[in-house]
Amino acid sequence: MRNDGREALLNRNKLGRCVSHKQDELKSFRSYIWWMCVDQSNAWKACISWSIFILFGIVVPAISHFVFACAICDGKHKRPYDCVVQLSLSSVATVSFLCLSWFVRKFGLRRFLFFDKLYNESETVRREYTEQLNRSLKLLCIFVMPCFAAESAYKIWWYASEATQIPFLGNVYMSAAIACSLELCSWLYRTTVFFLVCVLFRLICYLQILRLQDFATVFQVESDVGSVLSEHLRIRRHLTIISHRYRGFILWSLILVTGSQFALLLITTRSGATANLDVYRSGELALCSITLVTGVLILLRSATKITHKAQAVTCLATKWHVCATLDSFDANEGDSPTTNPIAANGRVFPVASSSGDSDSDLASDDQDELENAKLDLSYSYSTISYQKRQALVTYLENNRAGITIYGFTFDRTTLHTIFMLELSLILWLLGKTVGI
Repeated sequence: MRNDGREALLNRNKLGRCVSHKQDELKSFRSYIWWMCVDQSNAWKACISWSIFILFGIVVPAISHFVFACAICDGKHKRPYDCVVQLSLSSVATVSFLCLSWFVRKFGLRRFLFFDKLYNESETVRREYTEQLNRSLKLLCIFVMPCFAAESAYKIWWYASEATQIPFLGNVYMSAAIACSLELCSWLYRTTVFFLVCVLFRLICYLQILRLQDFATVFQVESDVGSVLSEHLRIRRHLTIISHRYRGFILWSLILVTGSQFALLLITTRSGATANLDVYRSGELALCSITLVTGVLILLRSATKITHKAQAVTCLATKWHVCATLDSFDANEGDSPTTNPIAANGRVFPVASSSGDSDSDLASDDQDELENAKLDLSYSYSTISYQKRQALVTYLENNRAGITIYGFTFDRTTLHTIFMLELSLILWLLGKTVGI
């Protein structure tokens, strides 16, 4: 009875949310999430988080569109595309906020970023992942701040030049300053929440890339096939977890951003819309488009890169198996085979072709470093049999790891398919509007 209670307690602790300490690697990220008001660790913080989201994600954009439309303003101050801009930013911000709130509330920041699993990794993986974590906030600022500076310049110009033409309460300039500040805070909040989820996905994918690179070193040392298989299964399981957590966000981001871009194309190419295509009236629309497309590109590039890395491991294992098999035949044909076939034959098995291409030439072709790795077969011939190597390669070929979305692997073929579908829709829409 006592053992059953102990096992239940252990299972509950295992499945529960990991507690994050204040003085750890995640201190800066935790502070950032607190300032973003997306921390929902208790009921009070959850109320504040939802209140801030409703204010800056829904209320302020709605007031900006319906109250400050300024129908009596001159041509430069009219905002004919404001509806598309507000709906696009608010929709992706809503999806991002819901996903981020669910991530933090259910898993906790440490467990969500796989910091609770780093004790099983090598020192190199832990160090580089921590460094990448520290660079992620800087990367977030690089994406957000230039667009925010451009948006701030536009909003300040718009309110400063047309302050007397918009509805105001009390002092006209104070009302304009408050309205401008609220709009800028709303834009910054919605954009930052969206980019934060994208950067977190990129960070998690970077950890798996580090693990795959570390996993590839098993072909350079004496390893057991069972341990190699176990490590690959662990990596595939983590990639499956990432796919299940992020598949909804990636899919909805693709749908919403694609829809916003088609709406943008429709309203800017219809008859009579060319008169509004200038920096004053369509500049904010272009800025919104750049922001959303950049976030989607971060997601697609991260997912595709990790899938390509996983496939490169399979390629490396196949080359390792081929080279070890050929070298074992050469050793068996000799009179006195040695335990080190490389020393006996005086050969090294580089991945480069026999045409004499250098490493710099391969790097210029944007090849994967795992594919360009040189193989050291000093252990494979003496410890791993042909049947075990063949079984391992067969398993890797038929169990490719990578990011999946409802069963579809996100690789370069998927990107080509998405590109062709969207190009077809764009050409069809242009045929309906401008008649190409």
